[in-house]
Amino acid sequence: MSALELQFQQQKHAFNLCPYPEYSQRQQQLKALRQAIEQHSAALCAATSSDFGYRSSDETRLLEIMPALSGIDYHLKHLKSWLKPEKRHVHYSFMPASNRVMQQPLGVVGIIVPWNYPVYLALGPLMAAIAAGNKAMLKLSEYTPATNKVLSQICQQALGTDAMVIEGDADIAAAFSRLPFDHLLFTGSTAVGRKVMQAAAANLTPVTLELGGKSPVLIAPDAEIKHIAKRILFGKTANAGQTCVAPDYVLVPKAKLELLITELCQAFKDFYPDFATTPDYSSVINTSQYQRLTAMLELAIQSDATVIDCSGQRDSNSKDSEATNSKRRLALHLIIGADDKSNLMEQEIFGPLLPLIPYDTFDNALLYIQQRPRPLALYLMSNDKATVQQVLRQTHVGGVCINDTLVHVAQDDLPFGGIGPSGLGNYHGKEGFMRFSHQKAIHKKGRFNSGRFIYPPFNRKVFKAILSWLTR
Repeated sequence: MSALELQFQQQKHAFNLCPYPEYSQRQQQLKALRQAIEQHSAALCAATSSDFGYRSSDETRLLEIMPALSGIDYHLKHLKSWLKPEKRHVHYSFMPASNRVMQQPLGVVGIIVPWNYPVYLALGPLMAAIAAGNKAMLKLSEYTPATNKVLSQICQQALGTDAMVIEGDADIAAAFSRLPFDHLLFTGSTAVGRKVMQAAAANLTPVTLELGGKSPVLIAPDAEIKHIAKRILFGKTANAGQTCVAPDYVLVPKAKLELLITELCQAFKDFYPDFATTPDYSSVINTSQYQRLTAMLELAIQSDATVIDCSGQRDSNSKDSEATNSKRRLALHLIIGADDKSNLMEQEIFGPLLPLIPYDTFDNALLYIQQRPRPLALYLMSNDKATVQQVLRQTHVGGVCINDTLVHVAQDDLPFGGIGPSGLGNYHGKEGFMRFSHQKAIHKKGRFNSGRFIYPPFNRKVFKAILSWLTR
């Protein structure tokens, strides 16, 4: 038995000793987790910055620590009501009896964490799993070793052996996904998600897959470009675009294309006035990812697409540009006229490159989205009620954000998840608690048994009369 399998067996044994933790125990665990996050918040900021090459501590607090703390608070506020058995209707033919649904912990939950938001995408699923009464095992990314160390300290301090932290490369991740978990949550790429689901299928392990895809921004004809440019920009440049729900391309009325370019570039300069030295912009996580993005950019240039560097650093040989690139810092680049068959348009970008696609009619723009794989998010910019209803009814996406980007993920009371190639299942808030719980159906009878009237032998007159009445 491998060390990983032994750890899983230890978790399974521990769960079987306490298969239904009381509310007070779960409450204490969540409070301890919150306290540990607060105590280690400065260390988390320093660690993520180290892993990325540079990342603003304010950005880490805003995008990772704040939603983690808010999420725990939400669980603490609602957990008692979620745990109450839910009464259900009983058909009169089964009376007297009662029906209820009980939320039962699943057992041992596996959580595979990506590198782009290593704090929140570990703690978000973890708080839901713990609230639901489970044990947890977290496989952290090999690309964030400093953050992993702090997360291990947090889990050990708050949860002890109830949450085990696993580190290692792709081989360890593959072995992890083959363990017979009671539920496995994976956050990452669609390609890897397929492999995880295939590995989990051998044990009939239910999975939640939080993937990605190309999340579009759809600018309706009534949208005011000056009002929405910064909202689009925030979603695209947060964490240098390394976000699964970052805007991946923008559909814009042809007549408004030039204004959008102007406003996006001006907004970028307002956000990051001295791009080469700004303390507010994150680096690309590693050299491999940086080279992947710059290769996309180079291919766009070679294919005669129009490429606009919003930082204004157009000379790749300048000292400022060399200093920026040495930190793996890549400015927002707008691309107009990208080849539809290029990697830029077929793969999730996961960086600060933003294709702009002008359209003639709104129906054509909507058709463009409908003909592509279902995305994790859709951002609609419109104040027209009819337009909003049309888009909501005619698109299939994981989630929709109207007149903003990214922030729908931070809503504690909204489920988060994809559809089709962008994911399977959802969590956050109550949906997270439900995802890691089994809805156990309970039917209860008392001393009087009405069922005796339908027992064999079936040739009795009373049975015939009852059956005729029930099937009338």
